[in-house]
Amino acid sequence: MKRVKKLEQLLFLSYRPKPLQIFMAMMLLYLLFTTFEIETSLAFKTRFVSVSSLLGTELQYTHLSKASNLPSQGVFQGSVHRKTMQGLQKVSTLSFIEVLNDSSVAKNEVSELHKAARHAWFEGKRLWEEVESLTKIENVTRFKAENLSDSCQHSISLSGTELRGEKGVTVMMLPCGLTLGSQVTVVGTPRWAHWEDDLKISVVKEQEGKVMVSQFMMELQGLKSVDKEDPPRILHFNPRLKGDYSGKPVIEQNTCYRMQWGSALRCEGWKSRAHEDTVDEQVKCEKWIRDDDSRTEEAKATWWLTRLIGRTKKVTVDWPYPFVEGRLFVLTVSAGLEGYHVSVDGRHVTSFPYRTGFSLEDATGLSVKGDVDVHSIFAASLPTSHPSFAPQMHLELLPQWKAPLLHVNVELFIGILSAGNHFAERMAVRKSWMQHKLVKSSNVVARFFVALHGRKDLNVEIKKEADYFGDIVIVPYMDHYDLVVLKTIAITEYGIRVAAKYIMKCDDDTFVRVDSMINEVRNVRNGRSLYIGNMNYHHRPLRNGKWAVTFEEWSKEEYPTYANGPGYIISSDIAHFIVSNFEKHKLKLFKMEDVSMGMWVEQFNSSRAVEYVHSLKFCQFGCIEDYYTAHYQSPRQMTCMWHKLQQEGKPLCCNMR
Repeated sequence: MKRVKKLEQLLFLSYRPKPLQIFMAMMLLYLLFTTFEIETSLAFKTRFVSVSSLLGTELQYTHLSKASNLPSQGVFQGSVHRKTMQGLQKVSTLSFIEVLNDSSVAKNEVSELHKAARHAWFEGKRLWEEVESLTKIENVTRFKAENLSDSCQHSISLSGTELRGEKGVTVMMLPCGLTLGSQVTVVGTPRWAHWEDDLKISVVKEQEGKVMVSQFMMELQGLKSVDKEDPPRILHFNPRLKGDYSGKPVIEQNTCYRMQWGSALRCEGWKSRAHEDTVDEQVKCEKWIRDDDSRTEEAKATWWLTRLIGRTKKVTVDWPYPFVEGRLFVLTVSAGLEGYHVSVDGRHVTSFPYRTGFSLEDATGLSVKGDVDVHSIFAASLPTSHPSFAPQMHLELLPQWKAPLLHVNVELFIGILSAGNHFAERMAVRKSWMQHKLVKSSNVVARFFVALHGRKDLNVEIKKEADYFGDIVIVPYMDHYDLVVLKTIAITEYGIRVAAKYIMKCDDDTFVRVDSMINEVRNVRNGRSLYIGNMNYHHRPLRNGKWAVTFEEWSKEEYPTYANGPGYIISSDIAHFIVSNFEKHKLKLFKMEDVSMGMWVEQFNSSRAVEYVHSLKFCQFGCIEDYYTAHYQSPRQMTCMWHKLQQEGKPLCCNMR
């Protein structure tokens, strides 16, 4: 028996796998695994991975999957490891995989939007790595703020040769903005009129192919927030010597907030009427001599009597239009208590009242462009410090502004689009409608969706803000105006993760009446697919101008029915449809995110009926009485509207834009 046992042991040892065989078997399994992973990644041009705020661990995600009846894999399948999830607990990631060199993918399938998204993704990855390294350095933001404050000067003077910029645009930086009493003086010469056939700035009359145009623009501009988005125009001063549609020389003034122009103030040579509001006791428009001025018949009939008995009234002096082709001018803009005052060659010409949404320190640059040669610019009485150099000054780090603990199975999730440097806007939202009892009780959940900024110090502050308040989801790509659609997809995905019944998208300058939103969705019959907002019907794409859409981007005559972007709501089944199709690369992306949503809802509607609910109370341009949402509201207006809602119990506006 002993011999038999020894024989069995020898046989067992003889058939034991050798280390080399084990290694070869492991390599074979590794090659099979990696081959499968590469084939899977090439099958999709786009992959959506979300590691959202307070949803960072696998245990939490499993809990959410069970609560929302979602598969345990879902969008986390494949490439998300435990280490990555721990490192990006407050980040929602849109990852664009390199496929341009893949021969199996047709070139026409890779749009310019996809290319821009990939570029923004790689830039965002680099910026995020910098943020992680910078946060390890103590007081880095304070150091940068002190350096920036040192660049503030009481006065700045630049000559024409120092000011020449790209494409004929002259820009002077005002690092600390303006303050009460600040003055900026521009010395220049208008160029002679030229033939112009550009429809954007001229009106072509019948049988005329061109018109004579001479005009220039002087603008006080704010900081640029998003790549490809124009900086805000705090004051747009536009003298039109020739080429205006009126056929007369005029001066037009305006503001542009979030790439939306306000109502223009046109000075056409007539003095402001007596009943009109003044600005620091100055009229908005002074009179100048017009070639169509005519004396009344009564004045012509009695001119001899005036000469006989003498003038009985004070003599008025008429001045010509303040700008002449080829003639030097000295233009001064001064900041008063109620608005900006413009004088030319020592004479007051116009006054433009301050508009809500802007403050004096926001004017961090002066731009001059158009048909003018600038000889010099001088700025005086400037502030020597700027509050925005320390973004945390906009933040009140108090516990009552923190987001409440996150719960699943919420009734409404509100995703708020915000830019990196909009610290004041986010703080105003936290202190106003996010204090509603439905939000504090977590029946309604609200989160800001913020992409990375080009400035390192701002990204560090964004991360600190997110860590403290717990209400920010960072989308780690370089912020880009045409890529807002990606933030919208991130909002729908996050809404799914918190098992929200309805999902709302709005902007950080949108005031939301939370109770009205809940009442609207509850009025719809249970179980119906829902799309609520201020709907656009039969809207046609623009083919010319700044907002032009090419036929390659959109070939149809009309857009699908869509709700305006500042505020709309969809049901969760539509959100599931959007995210699922995005993962499978079946979702068409369009640079106008509100049109994209309308397009996706229309596609969903082809298989399941959607109830479209239209309401003008989702106000896109400013605020109206009894609003549901109010757009373009400044931080001060936000808090003012909240106080009125609390104290008077009525949805009242705080000034009009």
